[in-house]
Amino acid sequence: MKVLVIGGAGYIGSHVVKELMKKGHSVTVFDNLSSGLLQNLFKENDFIAGDILHPENLDSAFERGFDAFIHLAAFKAAGESMIKPEKYSVNNITGTLNILNSAVSHDCKKMVFSSSAAVFGEPQYLPIDENHPKNPENYYGYTKLSIEQFMAWYEKLRGLKFASLRYFNAAGYDVDGELYGLEQNPANLLPIVMEVACGMREKMKIFGNDYDTRDGTCIRDYIHVTDLATAHVKALEYLEKNDESLYVNLGTEKGTTVTEMIEAARRITGKPIPADYVERRPGDPATLYACAKYAYEKLGWKAEHSDIDTLIGSTWNAYQKYLSENRR
Repeated sequence: MKVLVIGGAGYIGSHVVKELMKKGHSVTVFDNLSSGLLQNLFKENDFIAGDILHPENLDSAFERGFDAFIHLAAFKAAGESMIKPEKYSVNNITGTLNILNSAVSHDCKKMVFSSSAAVFGEPQYLPIDENHPKNPENYYGYTKLSIEQFMAWYEKLRGLKFASLRYFNAAGYDVDGELYGLEQNPANLLPIVMEVACGMREKMKIFGNDYDTRDGTCIRDYIHVTDLATAHVKALEYLEKNDESLYVNLGTEKGTTVTEMIEAARRITGKPIPADYVERRPGDPATLYACAKYAYEKLGWKAEHSDIDTLIGSTWNAYQKYLSENRR
C-alpha cells in the first residue's frame, strides 16, 4: 500500500514507518518537525515538511495519491493539556479536522489513528476493555475522544474507514538499535529515568508512595514502541482486507509500578538514579492497564517486546548511542 504517515518523524511515528517498510509498504512522511527529528527519517521514504494547521500543506500531500494514512501528529502531555487547553484544541482538534477534510476530498479513506486509553478516565474495572465507559479526566483525553467521534461521523457521511488504537504508556526503543533519536522535552517516566541515569538531570520525583498497590507507587501499562508500531501496521492491513472500522485497546494485561521500573533501571544501567518521593499528582489513578484480548482476536496482535528488561535495555542503548554521537 501507498501510505502517508502524519507525524512520521516522531518517536512512535518513526517506529511505525520502520514496520511499514518491513512489510513492503511505500511510505511518505509528513511532519513539521516540532517534536520529530530529521534523524528519525529513512532515506527510502519521501518526506514532506508540512503542518496539519495549514490545509494547503495537507492538500499538496494528499494530491500525491495514497491508499491510506496514519495520524500520529497530536500533542500528548496530559498535564500540559490542563494548563494549555487552547494549544490542544488547535493542534489536536482543528489539526485533525484539517486532515480528515483533506483526506476524504482526495479519496483517501482508510485511516489508522493513534488514540489513547486516556479516553476512559478513572478505571471502573480492570483490565480496561473496549466497552469501558469513556469519561476523560484530562483535556488531552477529551481531544482524543472527540477525534474518535469525528471519525465515526466521517464514516457515516464520507465513507471513511478507520482503526482507533488506544493504549497507555509507549516506552522503549527500536530493538534493532537503528532508531535512537531522543524525544524532545519528555514527560513520561522512562525517559526521565534515563536522563537521571545519564547525568542530564540530578534526580527525579516519584509522585506518591501511598497508593493501594504492591509497593505504594502507581501501576502503569508500559508497551514497547515496536509492539505499538506492529499494531498500527496490522490495523492498516486489517482495514485493507476487511473495510471495517474498529476501536482496539492495546495493552500487556499487567502493569509495572513506578518503583519497579526505577529499580530495574538501576540494575540494568548500573547507575544510582536518585529519586525523591513527593506528594501525589491530582487525577493520577492508582492502577491502569488494558485488556488486549480483542486486539488479538481482530488483529492477531499481542505485546512481544514489552517485558521490563527489554523496555529499559533498549531505551538505555538508545540514550548511550545518542549521547556518544553528540558528545564528539
